[in-house]
Amino acid sequence: MFFYCMDILFLSNVLPYPLDAGPKVRSYYVLRYLAQFHRVTLVTHTRANDPDAAVTHLRSFCHAVHTVPLARSRLHDARYLALAALYQKSFLVIRDELASMHAALKQITARQNFDAIHADQLSTAHYALAYRAPRRVLDQHNAVWTIVHRLAQNETLPPKRWLLKRETRLLQRHEAEMIRAFDQIITVTEQDRRALELPNASPRAPILTIPICIDPAEIQPVTRNPHAQHIACVGSMFYPPNVDGIVWFARTVLPRVWERFPQTKFFVIGARPARELLQLAANEARIVVTGYVTDTTPFLQETAAFIVPLRAGGGMRVKILDAWARALPLVTTTIGCEGIAVHDGANALLADTPEAFAHAVNTLLGDNAFAERLARQGRATVETAYAWRTRYQAWDAVYPHQNEN
Repeated sequence: MFFYCMDILFLSNVLPYPLDAGPKVRSYYVLRYLAQFHRVTLVTHTRANDPDAAVTHLRSFCHAVHTVPLARSRLHDARYLALAALYQKSFLVIRDELASMHAALKQITARQNFDAIHADQLSTAHYALAYRAPRRVLDQHNAVWTIVHRLAQNETLPPKRWLLKRETRLLQRHEAEMIRAFDQIITVTEQDRRALELPNASPRAPILTIPICIDPAEIQPVTRNPHAQHIACVGSMFYPPNVDGIVWFARTVLPRVWERFPQTKFFVIGARPARELLQLAANEARIVVTGYVTDTTPFLQETAAFIVPLRAGGGMRVKILDAWARALPLVTTTIGCEGIAVHDGANALLADTPEAFAHAVNTLLGDNAFAERLARQGRATVETAYAWRTRYQAWDAVYPHQNEN
């Protein structure tokens, strides 16, 4: 039996349910863990398509849930881009600071005192610093500047590359300021921890690494067709690193796969697919862009290779944990599996060049017995290393609790 030791104000930029995106998975299971021992008040942005049932579910274990509507558009983004240029600030930072969230937080903090404010992702850090609390914690899902830096390295258009390099510099400066301001910083990988230990950052407290975890018991392995011959990739298909990686795979890897397996289809599964991805599908019938689907199982049952072809990005790829939990044979780049216990040839195949990636995919397409062994070991890895109920005990060092006498 435990008593609630702390009142925690938990700030999120996205409604952390349903679990259909990586950031939501991180936020949701941290919330679940903390709510076992503390009184957690969640304040979160919501989008127009967020279901009311998701808020009801979150209220079933949070002390309170407050929602603040958020609407984005290309017109709004263009305005924030202009303001970022005018004030020499990061576009991502200036876009995410909204008066409506400040108004809600002002009312909430006027009614209640909190022992800690938990900023979930960099996009909520400025809100946390605007209100008083004995302790402020920033959970950095990514070292954000590294994502933009890697996109800049891969960009071929000079004007866009210049903008990305500028955004990288501004984000580095902003993240350094945030690290100096918070009492505790959390990262999800050691790579992100090193990226945030910038020369000018001087954090108040050591940066603690706690990986993203899931609940393997709630995810059933997929029963794959033993004769499956298709390739799948799942994710938010508007997210620039996902778009970049899929375009790279389609243009440089798939032709090598089709030389040996010409009937293989590539399924790109995820919400709001970018124009570049839709164009790929328009030009090639064997590339299928599905958009958002409520149940990916029918696609995954016909999947011989689940791929994570990322060349940019940061943090941990939840899609790898999910693929392992579903017992899918996996091919990933080194960047794609940063911070995850991938062992090449044991629980996944690792490849960074078009030639190596095509060879790995072809191996899975041609050897289902090997693919099954790889998939079983992936499932075992996620069960032992990334189950939230055990691994998230590391959060006790951040938010202590004790037994009731």
